[in-house]
Amino acid sequence: MPEQNDLELLLRSRTPVIVIESLEEPRILQLFTRLGLRLGQAVFQWSVTEGLKRQDVDFGSEDTNSDPGDALKYIKSAAQPGLYLLLDFHPYINNPLHVRLIKEIAQGYPEIPRTLVFIGCCFAIPLEVRHLTARFDLKLPDRASIKRLILEEAKNWQERSRKTVSADPKAVEQLATNLTGVSASDARRLVRSAIEDDGAIRHDDLPKVMKAKYDLINQEGLISFEYDTAKFSDLAGLTHLKAWLEARRKLFHRGGTGLDRPKGVMLLGVQGGGKSLAAKAVAGVFGIPLLRLDFGRLYNKYIGETEKNLRTALATAETMAPCVLWMDEIEKGIAPSQSDDGVSQRILGTLLTWMAENRAGVFVAATSNDIQSLPPELIRKGRLDEIFFVDLPDRVSRREIFNIHLRRRNQAPSGFNLDALEQASEGFTGAEIEQAIVSSLYNVYSREEALTTDHLLEELERTNPLSVVMSEKISMLREWAAGRTVPAG
Repeated sequence: MPEQNDLELLLRSRTPVIVIESLEEPRILQLFTRLGLRLGQAVFQWSVTEGLKRQDVDFGSEDTNSDPGDALKYIKSAAQPGLYLLLDFHPYINNPLHVRLIKEIAQGYPEIPRTLVFIGCCFAIPLEVRHLTARFDLKLPDRASIKRLILEEAKNWQERSRKTVSADPKAVEQLATNLTGVSASDARRLVRSAIEDDGAIRHDDLPKVMKAKYDLINQEGLISFEYDTAKFSDLAGLTHLKAWLEARRKLFHRGGTGLDRPKGVMLLGVQGGGKSLAAKAVAGVFGIPLLRLDFGRLYNKYIGETEKNLRTALATAETMAPCVLWMDEIEKGIAPSQSDDGVSQRILGTLLTWMAENRAGVFVAATSNDIQSLPPELIRKGRLDEIFFVDLPDRVSRREIFNIHLRRRNQAPSGFNLDALEQASEGFTGAEIEQAIVSSLYNVYSREEALTTDHLLEELERTNPLSVVMSEKISMLREWAAGRTVPAG
């Protein structure tokens, strides 16, 4: 076992204090029990409820050693070498007496090798013993280990229920991929939840498992899990973007072909033009979860906390990989500002470093309404694969948008004069066309009438589209995009 070998090497390096931050306490205790037998060392375990006792051999516990100070004094006076596992000691570490005792035990290691191992969810190493301390990170199970774990849980369920688990092989493979990034105990629990309800592992279990995984790892709430991904059929136009994504879909999943895995795209365009729907469609096309990063959630008044929040959010995305990370209106988070004490610049630096090092299968879909406010180092080639410009929909695309939104609201497109509608909606965004349909439906519902072409034309006539209200800004945006970006349509 690789992690046992790594831990054995650390113990053989004669490090007196080891810190392991993990919630998998039973797994760690089992690991040290095996190592104690292998190395011929006694293994002791302390907790505030049971005191100090032998873990590998049950000699009972001494009540006086349930006090943290008494336990450390006992270890300091012990003439026997050994591994002393101290569970959940972090609430007691700030006591100066405890720090001094830990230091004296560590300094006495050359004479009597007593190794202190602090195990818990968190542990701040005191400055006085930091130079005598090493951290050990428990490895998360890889894909092969998770697949074995799925088979074990399926076998356990069959033995309990005396029924056979119905498993779709492709769903099992995808489940093993999706569960990378969580601990073995959490992976087992998620697999059990997928099997228990119907005794099967199918593709319809995957979204529920991914949501449970997301809830498990996103305790800070810095990014959101988007259930509503889209399909190509939900997108009107955008033919170039669709072809670009299709050409890279297999490579993104397979990798290992000598080509770099696709990194992501920047979607620039008019508000309401379909950038958000296109970002959702990336996740739908690739068949992977969609996470949304809201830069407003990251900002914190304390120095350094905003950058820390961004690193946490990006680490969460890596744990959810493969996934699409949708950075909506990215300019609001990293556009240079004179009034933020340099936070935007530090955010930009953190993001650029991550984008350069990202190999975890996180595909970035960044959207922007004002690319001129973005720093050039973000939008240069190499950070992202391509910049697409999502323009106002053309005549054919507008007709398709009417088709999509009428069908979505149980209205037969064949019952409408689409030629008249596509002509009357020139200059409208997809969002404005959708809203015209919604508003018309409200109006006819209140009058108990059926929706007709005339109702839609009246609503379009009453609407001033964004292309008219902000014509100068849109013209500047189109002028900038010409020759610098790839048309999405």
